[in-house]
Amino acid sequence: MTTYCDYCNTHPEDTFNYAYHATQYGFPLEDDNLLFERLVLEINQAGLSWITILKKAENFRRAYDGFDLPTVAAYGEAERARLLADPGIIRNRLKVNAAIENARRILALYPHYGSFRGWLDAHHPLTKEEWTKLFKKTFVFTGGEIVNEFLMSTGYLPGAHTLDCPVYAEVARLNPPWMKV
Repeated sequence: MTTYCDYCNTHPEDTFNYAYHATQYGFPLEDDNLLFERLVLEINQAGLSWITILKKAENFRRAYDGFDLPTVAAYGEAERARLLADPGIIRNRLKVNAAIENARRILALYPHYGSFRGWLDAHHPLTKEEWTKLFKKTFVFTGGEIVNEFLMSTGYLPGAHTLDCPVYAEVARLNPPWMKV
C-alpha cells in the first residue's frame, strides 16, 4: 500500500483533495496567472474548508476571466457586482475586493521585479513570519495562514508533503524554491 500524506490516508473518498494533493499541492508554479489564482483561492478559503474551494475552482476560473492579471486588475464596479452576484464562487465583498486589489498590486511589482514570480524569487528565502510580514505590507487580506498555505502550495515553503509520500519525490525532482536554500 502506498503511503500518502495523512490527509489523503484519512479521507480516501475525497477525490477533490486527493487530486489536488497529487498534482498541484507543493508543485512550483512559474506562471503569474497561476500564482495569482492560487493566492485568490487561498484568500477565499479563509473561514471555509479547502474542499469547498476545490469544488468551486472551475467557477472561480470562469468568474475571474482565467485569473488573467491585467483583466482582473481592470475590473470596475460592474465586474465587482457581477462577482458578488455569482453563486458559483464565494460572494464575500472583502474577498472579491482583495482579488481585484491584489491583481493591481501584483502588476505594480512588474517594473521592478518583472513578474509576481520575480518578486517571490527576489525575496526567497524568508521564514514564514518574514513572508507574512512582507505579504501584509504588499497585499491585502493576507494573514499568516493564507500566506503559509500559498507559499507551501507553490513550492516556496517546505511541508506540503511528508518524506514518505510518493508525491514528495515528484515535487523534489522539480527543484522547488524551498529546496534551493
